[in-house]
Amino acid sequence: MTQAPTSSKVALRRHDREILSLALPAFGALVAEPLFLMVDSAIVGHLGTPQLAGLAIAGALLSTFVSVFVFLAYATTAAVSRRVGAGDLPSALRQGIDGIWLGLILGLAVVAVALPTAPWLVEVFGASDTAAPYATTYLRISLLGIPAMLIVLAATGVLRGLQDTRTPLYVAVGGFAVNGALNLGLVYGAGLGIAGSAWGTVIAQCGMAAAYLVVVVRGARRHGASLRPDAAGIRASAQAGVPLLVRTLSLRAVLMIATAVAARLGDTEVAAHQIILSLWSLMAFALDAIAIAGQAIIGRYLGAEDAEGARQVCRRMVQWGVVSGVVLGVLLVLARPLFIPLFTSDPAVQSTLLPALLVVALSQPVSGVVFVLDGVLMGAGDGPYLAWAMLLTLVVFAPVALLVPVFDGGLTALWWAMTLMMVVRMATLWYRMRSGRWIVTGATR
Repeated sequence: MTQAPTSSKVALRRHDREILSLALPAFGALVAEPLFLMVDSAIVGHLGTPQLAGLAIAGALLSTFVSVFVFLAYATTAAVSRRVGAGDLPSALRQGIDGIWLGLILGLAVVAVALPTAPWLVEVFGASDTAAPYATTYLRISLLGIPAMLIVLAATGVLRGLQDTRTPLYVAVGGFAVNGALNLGLVYGAGLGIAGSAWGTVIAQCGMAAAYLVVVVRGARRHGASLRPDAAGIRASAQAGVPLLVRTLSLRAVLMIATAVAARLGDTEVAAHQIILSLWSLMAFALDAIAIAGQAIIGRYLGAEDAEGARQVCRRMVQWGVVSGVVLGVLLVLARPLFIPLFTSDPAVQSTLLPALLVVALSQPVSGVVFVLDGVLMGAGDGPYLAWAMLLTLVVFAPVALLVPVFDGGLTALWWAMTLMMVVRMATLWYRMRSGRWIVTGATR
């Protein structure tokens, strides 16, 4: 009579250790990545306001380029972890190498298109006459690092699929340190100004890509996996990434609509919205770390044809998502007197921000479930469903958000619309999870 409960507790502890061992390093790597731009901002900010404004515009463009191709990490993680679960490491590495080749090809394509159009892109973003030259300079140089960054995304997916989130953490921390040192040396020591900041970041990104390639190539040689580009494998990686690209673009559209609506509400509202969005994104890093663990673990269980194990770890990760969301929501409320003054001293912005912030805090358990189930379905290779679910969410969210200024709803109403968006996402993902249709076992989906 006591055997089953004891066995269940042992399984839960095993799942918890596995989730923690992958999620904690993943969280560190996720937090390290946005620090690149923060370091650049801190260093360039002392050059002058036009330079900082130029960096802000170029940084927004570069972040968009990289975030659009984040599917390179997601799709590669799912494909590699399935083959790891099936016990076929040479095939897993071969699949990962195809993803890296795809990243290089896409990166070169972005450079070829964006480099000659850099001044136009800066103009579209509304740069002032004083900031535009600095934005163009930074953008043109930094674009040279895009192929390296996309290689980093794909290689990160390879290592996550191999159940290794520690190496990406070490590489991210090392890249952050090198980026800071190079920026200081080139901007001030060499007197290169904003161009020196861009070159420092490019060199750090290339160094990160090289570090990843050393690890992947070493593993490929150890297991006899070919390093040459394979057209069929690259095509398969691209096909797996298309639905995730649709999902990412739909999510970006949601965030752009929200910002556009906040701008229509007034300067005070858009300033408060930007602060809340920054906090919302920071909490997303913590929840995304659990999702990354889900991608790697679920793919491995399905590759090993252990459907029941996949269900069990899915349920456990949902519990982790709920608890993490509750903790983040409570921390957000309790810490608000500490961080709100750091963002703004304007009483109007503070009073506008506070009620919307409470809505965000209340929605964090929902966000926790959404991020976890997103990761589970990605790990299962269920990209087409994720694409359709996010498109449906966008269709529901857009008219509700656009009606906020019509009915004088204010910023709090906008963030209730954002909460509705997360509830719709949770409903679609929960339905898929309960249906069991995501459970397709074997080395490939």
